[in-house]
Amino acid sequence: MTAALLRYRVMAYVVGVLLIVLICIGVPLKYLTAEGTDPQQLGEWITTYLGIAHGWLYMIFLVMAALLARSARFSLGFTVLVLVLGTVPFLSFYGERRATAQARRERAS
Repeated sequence: MTAALLRYRVMAYVVGVLLIVLICIGVPLKYLTAEGTDPQQLGEWITTYLGIAHGWLYMIFLVMAALLARSARFSLGFTVLVLVLGTVPFLSFYGERRATAQARRERAS
C-alpha cells in the first residue's frame, strides 16, 4: 500500500498545482485581458497546453486514486469524495490529506 499511496500523493499534488495555475492564472489572463496582448496570449497558451496536460494527468490521478482506494479499503462514498475534491482548486489538497490520513490509519490497523 505504501507504493500506491506515494503514487497517489504525487499525482494529487501535480494535478492540484496544474489546476490552480489553470484556473487562477490562465483563465483570468485569457478572458479578462485585452485581446491580442501578451498577457492574453499567455492565458491562451496556459489554458490550451496546461489544460490538455491537466486533463491527461487527471485521468492518471483517477487510476492512482482507485488503486489506493482498493488497497486501503476505502468506502465507496469516501472514494467518490476524494475523486470529486480532486476537481476543485485548493480542495484537491484537502482531499489528498484526508486520503493519506485514512490510508495510514488503515495500514496501522
